[in-house]
Amino acid sequence: MSDLPRSRVRRLLWPIVLLATLPLAACGREPALRDGDIIFHTSRSAQSATIQRATHSRYSHMGLVLHKDGKPYVFEAVSTVKFTPLAQWIARGEGGSYVVKRWREAPQRLDAAGAARLRREATALAGRPYDLAFAWSDARIYCSELVWKAYQRAFGVRLGETQRLRDFDLTDAAVKAKLHERYGQQIPLDEIVISPAAMFDSELLQTVASE
Repeated sequence: MSDLPRSRVRRLLWPIVLLATLPLAACGREPALRDGDIIFHTSRSAQSATIQRATHSRYSHMGLVLHKDGKPYVFEAVSTVKFTPLAQWIARGEGGSYVVKRWREAPQRLDAAGAARLRREATALAGRPYDLAFAWSDARIYCSELVWKAYQRAFGVRLGETQRLRDFDLTDAAVKAKLHERYGQQIPLDEIVISPAAMFDSELLQTVASE
C-alpha cells in the first residue's frame, strides 16, 4: 500500500470511511438500546391511519425495550401482550422508520433494581389480549396503555397525560367510521385513554435514536 500514489490510496480507503460513518440502521445493525427505552413507529395495521388522524400524530404504535438473553426485544401489545425481536419490530413499521425515547431520570432510577421493577410491572400483563375498544381496565391492553401503566406502577411517573376519548379529533370521516365499527351508537366518550402521541410528546422523555 505504501508504494501506491496517495491519491489512489485515498480512493481505495474512501468507501471504507464512508461505511464507518453511516447510521447503524443503514448498515443493517440495530441501535444500542437499554431496558426501559420506549420505541415508536408508524404501524401498517388497519387502524393506524385512524389513530394518526384522531391524535394528529405520525406515530400510531409503540412498545417497551427489554432484553432477553442479551438480545433486544420490544415488549408490546399487538394480538396479545408479548415480546417481539427488535429487528422484527422495526421492519414491521412503515418504511422501517422508528424513534426511541428514554426517560430523563433513567440514569438515576433505571439501575438494575429499577429495571427489574419495571420489567415485573410490564410482564405482569403478558398474554393479555389486545384491546380494540381502548378501555382502561387490565382485562385487555393496547400499546400505549401497556408502557404507561408499567412506568406508572413501577415508579409512580406519568409519561404523558391521559385524556378522555372525547378529547381527540373525532370529526374525520375515517375516525367516525372506525368508532361506529367498534362501538355502534354507544361511543364511550368519557373513557380514559393514553395515546402514543401523548407519550411521544412527554417532556419527561428524550430522543436517543431514530431512523
